[in-house]
Amino acid sequence: MSEQQQLTPQQLEELEQQWQRECFQNAQKHLAEKGIIPSTVFDKESRFLAPLCAIWKMKAQSGKTYWVVTGRLPTDHMETSGAATAREALKHFSYRWQLRADEIVAAGVNDETQAKFANLLVNRAHGLYEIADKDELWVNEAS
Repeated sequence: MSEQQQLTPQQLEELEQQWQRECFQNAQKHLAEKGIIPSTVFDKESRFLAPLCAIWKMKAQSGKTYWVVTGRLPTDHMETSGAATAREALKHFSYRWQLRADEIVAAGVNDETQAKFANLLVNRAHGLYEIADKDELWVNEAS
């Protein structure tokens, strides 16, 4: 049995920065696939909860502003008019994913892939809501 290697604080920081870059690239790619070209990121309002999720506030070239969620969950976006803060946006995504899963199930899906996706949505929706509900994670967020 080999001993588990401990990472130095610098190695941990490097891993977190790499994870954050990957999440950022995924967020940009997601928006681009939807025909939205991001121009500005609002770092102070974005939140990074490595390795679970990142929620980005981005302004598009069109002038509209979006929340984009990435990480160990489906990448999704919404206009900021639907949520004033990153915390509210996570709750919105949680609710939306539960509704989407309900729609898939209500449609009487016989496709195993769709059933797995519905289960994933429910699972991630619950996890997002738990994150949004933890006050200690949001003490620095402007209300």
